[in-house]
Amino acid sequence: MPPEPPTNPGKAGSIDDRIRVEHMLIAARDAVQFINGRQRQDLDTDAMLLRALTNAIQEIGEAEARLSNDARDRAQTGPWGQIVAMRHVLVHVYWGVDRERLWVTATSDLPTLIADLETACKDWPLPDPAAE
Repeated sequence: MPPEPPTNPGKAGSIDDRIRVEHMLIAARDAVQFINGRQRQDLDTDAMLLRALTNAIQEIGEAEARLSNDARDRAQTGPWGQIVAMRHVLVHVYWGVDRERLWVTATSDLPTLIADLETACKDWPLPDPAAE
């Protein structure tokens, strides 16, 4: 599970933002792991896979939607707007999820996002919970 955000978010976005980026990274890695060894057609026949993949991508979008502009600039990944837009579709148009788009996101977009987030996190340590 991702680390819990601190209860006192105040510090110019850096603490909460870094944890949210970590949440995005964990969810993206999970999604890629979920599809490992799977085929696109599995989304049509495996409800657990569909729900797991949908949830992971929703979590990425939710965490991204709450990042500050400073964090977006620091992470320099993207496209931020498309990430949040996909989250909105998955949550609010749940009956009309485009499984092909979900698959392409998981197989093509998430590996790039993971690499970008890992690069951003390299010199951006997680906060020390003991220092909170």
